[in-house]
Amino acid sequence: MKLIEAVIKPFKLDEVRAALTEIGVQGLTVSEARGFGRQKGQTEIYRGAEYEINFLPKIRIEVAVSDDVADQTIEAIRNAAATGQIGDGKIFVFDMEKAVRIRTGETDNDAL
Repeated sequence: MKLIEAVIKPFKLDEVRAALTEIGVQGLTVSEARGFGRQKGQTEIYRGAEYEINFLPKIRIEVAVSDDVADQTIEAIRNAAATGQIGDGKIFVFDMEKAVRIRTGETDNDAL
């Protein structure tokens, strides 16, 4: 099992969700986040004054999947989240030792 964590631009969330649903991913967790990468933030002008924004709004998605669909899940996220611009985000993949469905007690792949 794999835990896939993706940090993406907020306006790409609906596209990523649709892509994951299309390949059969049944659930995901979404969190609002703020951060920066190579772009180191950005400068905006508000009412004539220039402001530097160091932490940009991002969305963090966490998806737990079985090993056999991990690569397909990664590609679906990458294709749906890409804009071709700096700040598109990152995908991280972690090995997941165990999963338990609280309601039924099912474990591992059955719990996903």
